[in-house]
Amino acid sequence: MRGRPTSEGAGAAATTPAIVHTTVESERSNPSAAPLPMKVAIIGAGRGGTALLEVLHQIPTIEIVGMTDKSPSAPGLKRAQELNVPVYGRIDDLLHDQPLTLLMDVTGDPAMEAALRQQKQTGADIISGQAARLFWLLVQHESTLQTELLQAEKMAGFGSFAAGIAHDMNNPLQLILGMAENLAEETDLEAVHAQALDIIDAVKRTTAICRDLTSYSRRTSVRQDGLIQVNSKLDEALKIARYAVALQDIEIRKRYQPDAVVKGNPDKLLHVFVNLITNAVQAMEHHGTLTLETISTADTTQVRVSDTGCGIPPELLTRIFEPFYTTKPPGKGTGLGLYNIKNVIQLMHGTIEVDSHIGQGSSFTLTFPSDPSPSEGTVQS
Repeated sequence: MRGRPTSEGAGAAATTPAIVHTTVESERSNPSAAPLPMKVAIIGAGRGGTALLEVLHQIPTIEIVGMTDKSPSAPGLKRAQELNVPVYGRIDDLLHDQPLTLLMDVTGDPAMEAALRQQKQTGADIISGQAARLFWLLVQHESTLQTELLQAEKMAGFGSFAAGIAHDMNNPLQLILGMAENLAEETDLEAVHAQALDIIDAVKRTTAICRDLTSYSRRTSVRQDGLIQVNSKLDEALKIARYAVALQDIEIRKRYQPDAVVKGNPDKLLHVFVNLITNAVQAMEHHGTLTLETISTADTTQVRVSDTGCGIPPELLTRIFEPFYTTKPPGKGTGLGLYNIKNVIQLMHGTIEVDSHIGQGSSFTLTFPSDPSPSEGTVQS
């Protein structure tokens, strides 16, 4: 949403120049606007505990302070270490070392709840048995709904890709048609070989277009989060965004810091970048400068997408991340673009900051925590 007629932006720029600056952060990093994180301990690191860990660690308002299991080889303990969640060999140590809000017992042991009630801290609640299973099912259902919402918004946006896809597909198809017509009457073997190679190249270009779009349109993968090469993911997003918006008259500046990585789901992050780049180009009405920048420090990795467009009117800044908010005509936008972007960034424990100058342009800066041990993860492009 950048003061443009899109699902994320709206309206023409105000006539009086103004400078607008706002920050939208995860609820965890803004305690004045939300309750303190709920401190949760998971007892049991089997299948149920592992699944619960995967769901809860994505919620910014929940802090998993520890996990324990009687078996040191339980699968959940390894996954907890990958997520930097403290692992305890003894329940007593977990209960006494960490301040707790909620104990989640997924061991299935009927005697465990009674033992926990004797040792739990004052004010801490316990969920066990069928109640723990119900809690996990509800949280998992909410996570599934968020994924479906992201996919629905992505597919709804494919209508704007139609013109770009048709143009890029038509050129190689016309070349193939022309070469095939020539071959029907060509008798020179050397000319036949040369034209055959041109046809092969045209088919490869068409195949690459189909591959890019198929990859982008697929549902977000359920694979575990990994380290993502940010620079290559931005380049991939540029290739996808050009189907939705014309980039011919846009100057693209890349200010990449080498080896910038973040931890998260590569499919979701690609969607974030495609959405931000598309918004930026639409804000400039296809004339201006698009700047993509990555900055990596010991503590954070930043990604900045900037345009020289019309900027965002001040009265819209408080609404741009609201679900279903759009100024586009009916049927032209979902109003879910920036809402989904914010959710993805929060799941990655990051923040998004908007710096907008009316009549001059806007910058969206994403800030993610640096992974403390990047060598342990597999970097995904």
